Amino acid sequence: MSGEMGIDRRQLMVASATGVAGAASFTGAAQAQGLAPASIGSFLHMPPAAWPAAEGMAEIPGTKLYYWDTGGKGPPVVLMHPASGSAMIWAYQQAAFASAGYRVIAYSRRGYAKSQSYDSANPGSGSLDLLAFAQALKLPRFHLVASAAGGSISMDFALSNPDRLLSLTISSNSAGVRDGDIFRAAERIRPAGWDQMPVAFRELGPSYRAANLEGAKLWLDLEHHALTGTQYRQTPVNRITDASLKEVKPPVLLIAGAADLITPPAITRLLQAAIPNCEMAIADETGHSVYWERPDLFNRAVLDFLGRHKG
Repeated sequence: MSGEMGIDRRQLMVASATGVAGAASFTGAAQAQGLAPASIGSFLHMPPAAWPAAEGMAEIPGTKLYYWDTGGKGPPVVLMHPASGSAMIWAYQQAAFASAGYRVIAYSRRGYAKSQSYDSANPGSGSLDLLAFAQALKLPRFHLVASAAGGSISMDFALSNPDRLLSLTISSNSAGVRDGDIFRAAERIRPAGWDQMPVAFRELGPSYRAANLEGAKLWLDLEHHALTGTQYRQTPVNRITDASLKEVKPPVLLIAGAADLITPPAITRLLQAAIPNCEMAIADETGHSVYWERPDLFNRAVLDFLGRHKG
């Protein structure tokens, strides 16, 4: 049977690309973990010690972006933060991915912590900024791992630059879709006044908030210090529709929190059905911030996926 921090088939299910009924169970040792649901201990964790990483400012057209980079000779993994975060929010992923042999890199987008302030007269494109950032660091093909709003930028990048990616992981986001059935479904589930609701209510699941007061407080502190100015959105290169998703070339992993109020598993299943070569993972009892609430599930799902797509 699974321990309190273990993974089981109800906690994390990886769907096949063909979208068969149910979902294929998570691979490897997780199959032997039993069927116990998440316990309160699943949420009682705090970030580990930081992995050694160099810090810098990448000069790209129109701005300078703060980043950290663990270095190493392994395949690069670029982490794309949500609108509620910055390069600072990946404490649970930094050491886990680096110790698995990857070169782990995260940066703050324009107007986010430690990067140059956002200029409304020069918003730029998140996708073009990512391309310029990868060029500035002279990155070879890399894995791109995104959460929430970072997923919209990452899908935009994948459509324009498929040859730059080894794989794409998007958690808790409808892949930047702005038209079609998936877009309308995502819009319908948000009530009036949604944006005025407390950010922790919108982005942290109730089980995590109930179980880990200290962790929720730390997440909220990072959120408060993430954006250095007024909230904004950069201009995408592509207008992403349901039809656009059929053109995605890199292998894709979608991660959903079962208690996510913004991008629930139903939306993620619609995306999976539209994207070729796509898998799906669902984290039990987890809200919008899977990377933070259940890093054990998030990290294992991502590392398993990356290990099967080495290029």
